Amino acid sequence: MTTAAGLNWAGNYEFTAPRLHTPGSVDEVQQIVASAERVRALGTKHSFNAIADSAGDLISLVDLPPAIEIAADGRTVTVAAGTRYGIVASLLQAEGFALHNMGSLPHISVAGAVSTGTHGSGNTNGNLSTAVSGLEIVSGRGELVSVTREHPSFAGMVVGLGAFGVVTRVTLDIQPTFDVRQDLYVDLPWDAVLADFEAITSGAYSVSLFTNWVGDTLSQVWLKTVVRDGQPASMPSDFFGATPAPLTVSSPAGSDNTTVTGGVVGPWSERLPHFRLDSTPSNGDEIQSEFFVDRAHAAAALSVVRELGERIAPHLLVTELRTMAGDELWLSPAYGRDSLAIHFTWKNEPEAVMALLPDIQAALAPFGARPHWGKANTLTSATVAPLYERLPDFAALAEVYDPDHQFRNAYLTRMIGLAD
Repeated sequence: MTTAAGLNWAGNYEFTAPRLHTPGSVDEVQQIVASAERVRALGTKHSFNAIADSAGDLISLVDLPPAIEIAADGRTVTVAAGTRYGIVASLLQAEGFALHNMGSLPHISVAGAVSTGTHGSGNTNGNLSTAVSGLEIVSGRGELVSVTREHPSFAGMVVGLGAFGVVTRVTLDIQPTFDVRQDLYVDLPWDAVLADFEAITSGAYSVSLFTNWVGDTLSQVWLKTVVRDGQPASMPSDFFGATPAPLTVSSPAGSDNTTVTGGVVGPWSERLPHFRLDSTPSNGDEIQSEFFVDRAHAAAALSVVRELGERIAPHLLVTELRTMAGDELWLSPAYGRDSLAIHFTWKNEPEAVMALLPDIQAALAPFGARPHWGKANTLTSATVAPLYERLPDFAALAEVYDPDHQFRNAYLTRMIGLAD
């Protein structure tokens, strides 16, 4: 069956691929890839740019059964690539297991998230891609390839941007389940953030800061604290000058669709994401951008964006600041450095947003800011390629798995210089 892919989830990008396949098996995926001149994998359409688009065929795996298999030793889980994180999380929790972290939206597919370096938060938590220990991929000529961490090029294939093929199954590290409480604070002084950013973001297992870039305070702080041995952690009455939020505080994006706050203890699967799986994620009518800088330069990077605050605020729903540990995945935005992610959830005002982005990017350029692969930006390979020292190795590896360039598209050419 084929049909048009239509719009992405937020409605700001219309896919141009003339055909969308929804195969019922991996064998069908192999057949489609082997016969296609151009083809790309399409996840849950939560990207805000052309990364998943193709001049030919798109393949969606989101309707395949999750096929979740927990290893006998309880250390890994293998899932169908198109499975949403929220589905994986609920099934793992039911079996007494957990992932190390979740993104803010549980609606995104596993393969789409790990292939773009998507993340949660926490100074010592790697992004979602760092939990990957195995991949099954249909490569350029329809061959089914399996790679694990032992493969010499594995670190180049995890954040793969779809350049190696259609990911069909993903194996993730897991651990015993744990509980989390989520507490909100309001009016965090900017002076405190700039004076001791690392102390603030290490204040819980996962910390998120929300701002509109104007004024002397950040509007909200979300602390996700692991609860050990059934004993709720006691939370301070003052968090670096921020005070506990009233129970009526709603999502910074303006919707009542968030996971339970107010310090109520619950399973990791229902606290680490910001939004509930049964609701519209975030605001829904939006555009997103995100840039990653070395956490050592957090205060300076935040200061230069604040200087643009009066121009940013009229077009912004909210900015979220999150952190993650550095990793060794070649095209991970956190490659080689502990990172701060500066995320913009914009109003759906494409002209205004695209006009602002070059100035934000220019302000962050001295800090080597890397863009989120799935979100809006105006950068090109001239700027992006120098930020990734293993990019030549990545390009060479793509030639091995995609010798006929079936998985190439205009996005890969613009962003990292792969020949279309």
